[in-house]
Amino acid sequence: MCGIAGIIHDNSSPDERIAIVEQMKKKLVHRGPDAEGIISGEKHCLGHRRLSIIDIEHGSQPMISEDGRYQLVFNGEIYNYLELRQELIQEGLKFTTFSDTEVLLRLLILKGEAALNELNGMFAFAFYDQKTGAYLLARDHFGIKPLYYSVFPNGGIIFASEIKALLVHPHINVACNTDALYQYISFQFVLGAETLFKGIYKIEPGCFIKGSTDHFTIRRYWNHNYIVDTYHNNEYFHDQLHDLLLDSVRLQVRSDVPLGAYLSGGLDSSIVSSFCAQHLGKKIKTFIGRFAEGELYDESFYAKLVTDSIGAEYNEIVPGACDFVSAMPKLIYMLDEPVAGPGVFPQYCVSKYAAAQVKVILGGQGGDEIFGGYARYIIAYLEQALKGAIFETREEGTHIVTLENIIPNLPILKQYLPLMQYFFSDGMFEPMDKRYYRLINRTLSVSRIFSSDVLNGFNRESLFADFQAVFNHPETHSYINKMLHFDSKTLLPALLQVEDRVSMAVSLEARVPLLDYRVVELANQMPLAIKFQGGQAKYMLKQVAKNYVPEKVLNRKDKMGFPIPLKEWLSAGPVRDFVMDTLMSRACQERGLFNCTGLQKTIDNHAIFERQIWGALCLELWFKTFIDKRG
Repeated sequence: MCGIAGIIHDNSSPDERIAIVEQMKKKLVHRGPDAEGIISGEKHCLGHRRLSIIDIEHGSQPMISEDGRYQLVFNGEIYNYLELRQELIQEGLKFTTFSDTEVLLRLLILKGEAALNELNGMFAFAFYDQKTGAYLLARDHFGIKPLYYSVFPNGGIIFASEIKALLVHPHINVACNTDALYQYISFQFVLGAETLFKGIYKIEPGCFIKGSTDHFTIRRYWNHNYIVDTYHNNEYFHDQLHDLLLDSVRLQVRSDVPLGAYLSGGLDSSIVSSFCAQHLGKKIKTFIGRFAEGELYDESFYAKLVTDSIGAEYNEIVPGACDFVSAMPKLIYMLDEPVAGPGVFPQYCVSKYAAAQVKVILGGQGGDEIFGGYARYIIAYLEQALKGAIFETREEGTHIVTLENIIPNLPILKQYLPLMQYFFSDGMFEPMDKRYYRLINRTLSVSRIFSSDVLNGFNRESLFADFQAVFNHPETHSYINKMLHFDSKTLLPALLQVEDRVSMAVSLEARVPLLDYRVVELANQMPLAIKFQGGQAKYMLKQVAKNYVPEKVLNRKDKMGFPIPLKEWLSAGPVRDFVMDTLMSRACQERGLFNCTGLQKTIDNHAIFERQIWGALCLELWFKTFIDKRG
């Protein structure tokens, strides 16, 4: 795990380019405190910061071919590097290290962009041909590892693992991307390649940039495929998923440094921890966060059940209000962009705690978006089942979940009554895209806190069109696959941004075995009656977990999603003071983003509107950090 940065084919001199890349590297030191390197030529400069995980003594970067022609800077892990290495040895290649970086370099020299189809891992890299000036910038299937870029007027490109590193370049104008801001307010993430910074883009998951001296193109090497496999039965998919998950964890526990696991007390992290313990054959360290403000914020009971069942070491941290106040400004800086929910704070605290004991950690990220774990999927399907029952339609053909078989799975919705009241208050039985858009669009719920100028700037037709372009995937005939596809393409990368930043902020490598691309391809091909049987969240994943996860964890209907006691903290004390100082400051009021009267009422009514306060706080801290102070 590392940080990469570089400039290719700009108009600056080699000395100017080196000086800028050195400054970029300094912004990425937290991603790679163990070593650093830089290489420069007439038209390029590549920089690297290393967090040593595999082949600690070797594998330094930038890595260069024997003849000096090819150069590589790489962030991440190629999990199947040993298998690829053996294949290349059989083809006559010789290696000087045991690092995955050398495997990637030799594979790219041999096969170019076709090498991407052979990689199983999380990665972002820049590969440069010194002889021709051609280059390749690529990102993994799901965007686990980040890669941002900006383009110079002459067609040259600057790139880095984090946006803050790009901002050191004197020719990059730091400004807010207004269209992206409206997307963030509506969805709490930004769609596609855009970021909140005008003129700065992200390489989308599963994509690469192929460039030369005067131009580049953006291409896709992998995408979700939802062509349903109707040939195989439940037992086949169960066995395949079981074996692939085991193999994914087998590959991802490869490490030359201490390794542990996140454990929340939910299904996803529990099955990862269990498989991790099984492969390592020894006591693993697990890490959990909880809050002292009561049972609503404490899942340690379930986490302890799992650690006891797998014989793991239990490690717990209990953050408080003062920790929140001290962490938030740093978190916003580390994140580069504001994020969806307040769970980022305890996740950062757990990562910081874990980093003192291990250097690699495995987690359960991705299970909800791949296997259908969110309560809103059940809410949406409840309406779909009612629609089918009332109008006697089968809008999805054989994919539909009926009213009869969804009823036993509805108790999970007890804690989502406000969302259900909102969802069913308007637009019943409209087309699927309009209904899901209503479920995830937060514009109405935050309208009271934003100024009239901001609200009048919304182009609602354009926002809905942007949503439809992702949601209405031509292969997704079922409602559940349409929802899963949208969340996998939008929400999941936003959550992985959090996963990457909170771990790398403390120089910890986070791995996500549920997002092995083979696992996701299998899940996408599952018939709905198997993947989402009767509207049961994560049905097939639960079947696989039966022999590994305690029953009380497996059958939970109260999974929390790492809530924090904001409403308690906002009543009085340091958090309320911090929020008031930030959102009621003169700078915030003069910025004109918020309706200060509505914002004050929302803060005073914090028991109901804590999510809106979180969004406003993150946005104002982002403006203060990056726009006012240029990062």
